Amino acid sequence: MWTCQQDNKRLLKSCWQAEAPAPRCGKVGQALSPVNPVFALAALLLAFTSSALAQTASEKPGPDVRRVGMRLACKCGCKDSVATCAMLECGFSKPAKERIARMQAAGFSDQQIIDAFIRDYGPGIYLAPPSFAGWIVPYIAAALGLLMIWFFIRKYRKPQPLVEIGPMAVDDPALAKYKDQIEQDLANLE
Repeated sequence: MWTCQQDNKRLLKSCWQAEAPAPRCGKVGQALSPVNPVFALAALLLAFTSSALAQTASEKPGPDVRRVGMRLACKCGCKDSVATCAMLECGFSKPAKERIARMQAAGFSDQQIIDAFIRDYGPGIYLAPPSFAGWIVPYIAAALGLLMIWFFIRKYRKPQPLVEIGPMAVDDPALAKYKDQIEQDLANLE
């Protein structure tokens, strides 16, 4: 809002000043107006799109790079392969993926790429594909574990037989009277 301030005596000076705009909420605790949901959705989509496009080729390797990277161990200290290393800013897997992609683009075969990595980093980098035992052992271990759990539950969950104590004797004569009354009522019902 603009106001004009004038000197009452002389009316010679006039000065234009801008007042500060009023705040969005007038009282303490008063809620702000809600955000437009279309604007919020557009901002969210823009953020996701920009983060997806910000990935480099080493972060989004193709299936050929992953196929070769699965056979090479990552040297950053983790136990993963080059293709599956999940460390942020890994100093080995990103350059290795880029090198694999360059070598594949140059026409090298998978075995030639693996041999080049073995020559540069030693035989410890090679991850052999799992054998038959490597595929079957985890399933056998899981089956044996489930079998042990089943035997444990079966052994300790079995209900114990109740000890026969015989008919209950009534010591109180007042209770005996009620017992006789209950038996008569039950006989009348039949």
